Amino acid sequence: MRGTGRRSLPIAVVLLLGLVLGACSSEEEHTLTVYSGRTSSLVQPLLDQFATDTGVAFKVRYGSTAGTVALLLEEGDASPADVVLLQDAGALGALAKEGVFAKLPDDLLGMVDRKFRSSDGEWVGVSGRARTVVYNTEAIDPDRDLPKSILDFVRPEWKGRLGWAPTNGSFQAFVTALRLVEGDAGAKAWLEGIKANKPVDYPNNTSIVDGVGRGEVDAGFVNHYYLHRFLTEQGQDFGARNHYSSGDAGALINVSGVGIMINSESTELAQQLVDYLLSEPAQRYFAEQTTEYPLIDGVATAEGIPPLASLDPPDIDLSNLDDLRGTIDLMHQAGVLP
Repeated sequence: MRGTGRRSLPIAVVLLLGLVLGACSSEEEHTLTVYSGRTSSLVQPLLDQFATDTGVAFKVRYGSTAGTVALLLEEGDASPADVVLLQDAGALGALAKEGVFAKLPDDLLGMVDRKFRSSDGEWVGVSGRARTVVYNTEAIDPDRDLPKSILDFVRPEWKGRLGWAPTNGSFQAFVTALRLVEGDAGAKAWLEGIKANKPVDYPNNTSIVDGVGRGEVDAGFVNHYYLHRFLTEQGQDFGARNHYSSGDAGALINVSGVGIMINSESTELAQQLVDYLLSEPAQRYFAEQTTEYPLIDGVATAEGIPPLASLDPPDIDLSNLDDLRGTIDLMHQAGVLP
């Protein structure tokens, strides 16, 4: 009996080690590392719900979109990231051109219109935001006063009446789109024309909408959803509304999106997260909680926002919004940035 006991001890130890190692392996296999260029207030609720629904644990590293891109390029093949979530298609395009993303499965890509995903299948949009002109409702009759094209705001009648935010990332993405549509010469001429109209400089979209609502300026260039935050907080009497351009760069629809790192060892779990971000509950969250555009069929936009299908964005590859350096150089040349 004693001999039998001695022989059984290693077996028990092996079995115990097997259980421990198996548990560790299972835990590792069910943990994702997410790098997010979107703030925790926007995406943490979605990630928490994903973990609840699937049992997949995750770690998130938050930062700015530009900072996240720089970090990933610095880390290179050693990056622990499995999934990258960024607020700007240009940043996603820049990473894709560095070869860091794996190609996504066709069934995931097919959930989103081609306009809002990588032409090479390396990233996919999960929510959209439209460029708009926000205007003061007492100073402007939109049907009579607002030009049909963003290009026409260089006319002299707009002198001293506009607000913009040249240092803001979303404005710079718009200028990049303007370069793609009108060429560098056309974009520079527009920047110089607006500058000649002596616009008020604001630090961001929120301050522009606030300034328009209070009558500091008659109109400003912003993303659509900032107005709706004011309407939610201050009610329908807030003195500003959005005007949507059509066809030109002023009608740009940019997207936040997601890619899977080519060196990820948790590709299947990463694909589960992408699938979740494109699911009906997640898309409703973007529509209802952040007032962005859902990008899959069958999910309605928030009240007061025109349906995505009714808009006419410029026909450009959003991945090509990646040349931020060229845009900043052009803005310096135009005297818009110091």
